[in-house]
Amino acid sequence: MFRNAMPRYEILSPDAIAVLDKGWRRIVSEIGVQFAKPEAVELFRKAGQRTDGEVVYLDPDFVVAQAALAPREFDVQARNPANTVHIGGDDMAFGAVYGSPFVREGEVRRDATLDDFRRLCMLSQSFPELDSAGGVICEPNDAPLDSRHLDMVLALQTLTDKVYMGNVVSGPNAADTIAMTEILFGGAGGKGREAIEAVPATISLINCNSPLRWDDRMLDAQFEYCAARQPVVLTPFLLMGAMSPVTIPAALVQQLAEALSGIALAQLIRPGCPVIFGSFLSNIDMQSGSPSFGTPESGIGLLCTGQLARHFGLPFRTGGGLNSSQSCDAQAAYESLMTLLPTFLAGANWVMHAAGWLEGGLVSCFEKFIVDIELLRMLRVEFTPLEIDEESLAFGAHEEVGHGGHFLGAQHTMERFRECFYRPLLSSTANYERWLKLGGRDATARAAEICAKTLADYQQPPLDDAIRAELDDYVTRRRAELGD
Repeated sequence: MFRNAMPRYEILSPDAIAVLDKGWRRIVSEIGVQFAKPEAVELFRKAGQRTDGEVVYLDPDFVVAQAALAPREFDVQARNPANTVHIGGDDMAFGAVYGSPFVREGEVRRDATLDDFRRLCMLSQSFPELDSAGGVICEPNDAPLDSRHLDMVLALQTLTDKVYMGNVVSGPNAADTIAMTEILFGGAGGKGREAIEAVPATISLINCNSPLRWDDRMLDAQFEYCAARQPVVLTPFLLMGAMSPVTIPAALVQQLAEALSGIALAQLIRPGCPVIFGSFLSNIDMQSGSPSFGTPESGIGLLCTGQLARHFGLPFRTGGGLNSSQSCDAQAAYESLMTLLPTFLAGANWVMHAAGWLEGGLVSCFEKFIVDIELLRMLRVEFTPLEIDEESLAFGAHEEVGHGGHFLGAQHTMERFRECFYRPLLSSTANYERWLKLGGRDATARAAEICAKTLADYQQPPLDDAIRAELDDYVTRRRAELGD
């Protein structure tokens, strides 16, 4: 994990926060939020909230009180305790791209496969900059639709020993994730449920069907995870101009209304259930209608989101290496940095899409995965506070070198040259002639080589044979029950 001890970049004045606070309160109380699951509406009704069909009109003070029940910080355990993450405070945890139906490898863009999913798991395991492979790193279109979630969860559990995200396509899929997590953390002794309720072991993404609607499938999954005390990331999906008004303040107000209403429901399902205030905020291109990522507006919204989440005392998710580029090119890199830099400035606690995102999230790209790892490595160094003491001033080096000399051979340099500066994974610093002699490869070509070598060197983390057998048996049984 990375602990971000640098100051947060806060751009909202107290007056601005007060205006935004008034705005979300008006939305939830006057317009209301739709919950397309009768059990959710009934929980709100029993809690004294006014309902009309699927629409719940919320008392803003009730929403704030519910949000206050959620823990401000919590741990999520990994099967390798060294990879357990802490969510909240100054800690930042990073996961790979999520939800892409396609992959890109070299010049080929194609449907994603289960083999792609597994290789992306292996890459995620191999780089310490990632705390999680995520969940749906890509959508394996060659696996049966009804049972592919079993293959994905099994790959996350066995090819990595890091925290993983649960499936949210349906309530039964969520229940399968929980059952497999119980096996992984409890084995055949039946202690799994107790173990994962004591310390959560999976995080799940629950998206709002913006504007102002929580759909039945997502709610079915949320009920399963919250009942098991597994953290959920309640995330409005806002593309300004399509799913929200075009102004950033309006989008922020809608985001607050949606996220806080989902968080309130989580606390009704199980008081004290850990939650993460989610944000996925960008805009569309008003000429084409296509989603745009890595935009100045999304960066501003990201910085505001961090400040607002801290205002409510909630851990938050936002940011990542988002971009709209069709290939692993300069646009992909600079748009991703436009999102990753404010992610660090805001101090996001749970960062999805931190490696491999391409083409507005439609594509998981192997070369882009390596580019993003390089960005994460550099940003971690940049956001490590500078240690300034008498030794770091290197007065003795000046005494040794004197006027007009150079420091290459100074004792101070010789003692520190191996670790004094960041050493790139991907970037080339060779002169032009040496670069040509090495093949004249650009960053994308070098990334492909690093990707291939990393996969060739991958070593699967050990797993108890009995637990592995129990997981395999569960997947086999459930696959048969699902008819695949």
